[in-house]
Amino acid sequence: MRSAGVVHGTRGLGPQAHACWRYRDPVEFRTHARDFLADGLRLGLRPMYVVSADDAAPAVGELRRSARLDRALDEGDLRVTPLDSAYADDAVIEPGEQVDRYAAATDEAVAAGFAGLRVAAEVTPLVRTAPQAAAFTRYEHLVDRYMTARPFSALCGYDQRVLGEDTITRLAVMHPHANSDTAGFRLHGSPLPGCAAALGGQLDLCGADHLGSALDRADLPVHDATITLDATGLEFVDHRNLITLAEHARSRGATLVLRTAHRGAARITGLLGLDGVRVELPA
Repeated sequence: MRSAGVVHGTRGLGPQAHACWRYRDPVEFRTHARDFLADGLRLGLRPMYVVSADDAAPAVGELRRSARLDRALDEGDLRVTPLDSAYADDAVIEPGEQVDRYAAATDEAVAAGFAGLRVAAEVTPLVRTAPQAAAFTRYEHLVDRYMTARPFSALCGYDQRVLGEDTITRLAVMHPHANSDTAGFRLHGSPLPGCAAALGGQLDLCGADHLGSALDRADLPVHDATITLDATGLEFVDHRNLITLAEHARSRGATLVLRTAHRGAARITGLLGLDGVRVELPA
């Protein structure tokens, strides 16, 4: 079962991990990236480190502190890819194409005999502007959907010295794991059949400012006129956020189905008379 929630380290997250890591000290991120990649190599995953050209040398220096990664660098199994070689400073990624790139790299890793692909990426330069951040938020959700079905995992680094709190929070909610929880909720891929996404955590006043934009960026798929959410990890939802969910589904011409053990969701739905919402308790 894929785990989710706040984490304080990058070891033991599993072969389909996807973590948002906000930091102020680059040395701290390099340390966690090293641990994440070494753990992936132990799982049989091909490691890849994506950094800016300026950070490549110190990043490699940190990687060589791990005997396992040091050997992987020398043997060519660990790739350090300069971010600058693929993107201009103001580049806005195309989310689907970015997922396709990593899908191809995952297939290549499997063909080479690895169990899958694991990437640590310091991607602050790709989210500096509002258009960049909007596109990358969409990408983070799409790639997490991909991860639920394929052996790909990623650690995404965001520099708090450069990016505002709002930008990082919007990105963080699209990950099952993060090292802080300012929004309180998560909207990411779900492995459950028929579910458009997984919704977890607490949807209270803190999350109200971010839920609508997260739903818009995710652009959840509609099947048979329903948007079904795997809300087995939902701990709390208030009436404001439930109305936001219902209005989003209605705007897509769909009924919202919440699969959750949180009985409060069914109670609030009944009290509000939300005909476009159906709460299903897991078996």
